[in-house]
Amino acid sequence: MPLQTVGSSRLYRQIAEQLRGLISAGEFAVGTRLPAERDLARELGVSRPSVREALIALEVEGWVEVRTGSGIYVLPAQQRQSQRLPAAHANDGNDWGPLEVMRARELVEAEVAALAARNARKPQVGAIAAALERMHEDVAAGIAPSESDETFHAAIADACGNEVLCDTVRKYWSTRHGPLFERLGDHFETPASWRTALAEHAAVLAAIRVRDPDAARTAMQQHLKKATGRYSASWRRTRPA
Repeated sequence: MPLQTVGSSRLYRQIAEQLRGLISAGEFAVGTRLPAERDLARELGVSRPSVREALIALEVEGWVEVRTGSGIYVLPAQQRQSQRLPAAHANDGNDWGPLEVMRARELVEAEVAALAARNARKPQVGAIAAALERMHEDVAAGIAPSESDETFHAAIADACGNEVLCDTVRKYWSTRHGPLFERLGDHFETPASWRTALAEHAAVLAAIRVRDPDAARTAMQQHLKKATGRYSASWRRTRPA
């Protein structure tokens, strides 16, 4: 059963469906390693990030296991969930691919940061700074700063002066609480990556404080590009989930 090229709607779900079918048909036997991401992407005619999102979905469902430094292996049927990831309601964003969300955030939140640099009032700047301080405290305590990170970005959105953009940012962040994003974080978020992210957040805050929209836009865009890069790193660099 050869792989088929797929359309553009929810690519990772279509890719996952094909791979499930191939596993069920015995094309990829239990215990065998799947082809490399780049090879799957080439055969399917899609991007490597879309393949990664599909593999994460299959891992969450128990079809495959990511073995650090080795590859992605097919698991026995008894380890698979009886149901697949639930289909999301139309337009609620709960089935958006994590890496696709990150790429959208690069565009939208960069402009939100620029608007915040223009429009933020002193109390709003204080709220952004307080969120960053909580991030520092979390990292120092060895805690993943997920909540304080969300508070930081939400505070910037609150300061931008546009409720539609503010709601859009909140919707992006709601996807972070889904199983795909959480599993992606299990693999690629580390204390070292958190410390790196703190410096990136500090650059955004500094630009907003001095009311420099161009610098705020650039700092936010660079932060989110680097964050996407961290989630797209080689599987060989992941830590055990």
